[in-house]
Amino acid sequence: VQLQASGGGRVQPGGTLTLSCTEPGRALDRYDITWVRRVPGEGREAVACVDHRNGDTWYHTSVTGRFTISRDPVADRVTLQMRSLTPSDTADYFCAASPSPCEVTMRTSTFDYWGRGTLVTVSS
Repeated sequence: VQLQASGGGRVQPGGTLTLSCTEPGRALDRYDITWVRRVPGEGREAVACVDHRNGDTWYHTSVTGRFTISRDPVADRVTLQMRSLTPSDTADYFCAASPSPCEVTMRTSTFDYWGRGTLVTVSS
C-alpha cells in the first residue's frame, strides 16, 4: 500500500486548502482512509476519516464544520477540504489506511499503512 498525500502549502488565516490522497493499488477501495496531522513534539492527531463502503465520515471536534473529507471512487482519491484555517492547523498532513473502521482509527490514531505527508502552514 503506497499512500501519497499532496496539496499542502502556505495559506493565510481564514483561507482554504484542499489535500488529496491517492494510492495506485486501489487501496482506497479496500480500507477506510484517515487524514492525520502531526506537529513536531506534539504527536499525531486523526482529523477525519471516510468509510470506504458507504462514505460515512468522522471528524475530530477541532475541525468539525471546517474540514470535509470525501471519497471520489471515479478519480480514485480521497480529498480533505480545509476551510477557515487557523495557525493551529499548521502541521504535516498524511493519509493512512487500516482494516479497522473509522470508529476505531479516529479514537486510537493507529494505522497499518501511511505515506509521506504534505506540509500545511497557516500564517500571515
